[in-house]
Amino acid sequence: MNSESQDNTILKVTNLRKEFGGLIAVKDVSFEIKKGEFIGLIGPNGCGKSTTFNCISGLLNQTSGKVEIYGTDVSKMRPDQIHGLGMTRTFQHTRLWRKMTVLENLLVPPRKQFSPNILKSLLMPNKSKEEQERLNQAYEILDELEVPHMAHNLASELSGGQSKLVDIGRSRMGSPNLLLLDEPVAGVAGPLAMKIFNNLRKTVNETGISVLIIEHNMDFILRQGVDRIIVMNEGEVLMIGTPDEVKSNKAVIAAYLGAAGEEE
Repeated sequence: MNSESQDNTILKVTNLRKEFGGLIAVKDVSFEIKKGEFIGLIGPNGCGKSTTFNCISGLLNQTSGKVEIYGTDVSKMRPDQIHGLGMTRTFQHTRLWRKMTVLENLLVPPRKQFSPNILKSLLMPNKSKEEQERLNQAYEILDELEVPHMAHNLASELSGGQSKLVDIGRSRMGSPNLLLLDEPVAGVAGPLAMKIFNNLRKTVNETGISVLIIEHNMDFILRQGVDRIIVMNEGEVLMIGTPDEVKSNKAVIAAYLGAAGEEE
């Protein structure tokens, strides 16, 4: 089914496991995300965060386990099919179309842009009502991100932080119900990183979208107002809890800081 489940669960991951030959990258990971939740996924480098994302979004086929979106099993679906259910993701390294403008980058992702009737598509005027709505949406998102002045800049002209902002804006153009962000503030200066997180929190509160965000820096994400945090270590879920619960968990501190953390 492609409708919201009764318990408001948007994403359900059950016993997800991914093996690369003899290497077990993700070990029976399970968690759920509800509608309107802002969730952090953290853990040391190499703990399986991005592999988990890749399995959820269909870029990798899991070895076993199940991934469900709105109750639909997407474990064997292609990325474009999963996107069609309302899930969009970004990557740690932005993949903007560098020879296109910022505005053009935003106008590509929206779903169902073309009529299945080829003749109808060819005969439709270029300035259709739907196209104007998409254009308005793009400008609104650029306004929210406080970069409307960059609308006609080429993506190749943007700084790293600006590219991150545009990448998030582009991901929102698909009107997703679930947004997966892979380290959206990696390499971004502190003030701009805070701006990105504040914008995401505002978006979750105002639209009810669900956001799952990978972040390597535990100290940073603990201050950003996420609802819950999933902590991974060595391919497994170490704990799931509120920022305060994560902050006080000795196993989490040890996973990040080792013996030095335990001594503190």
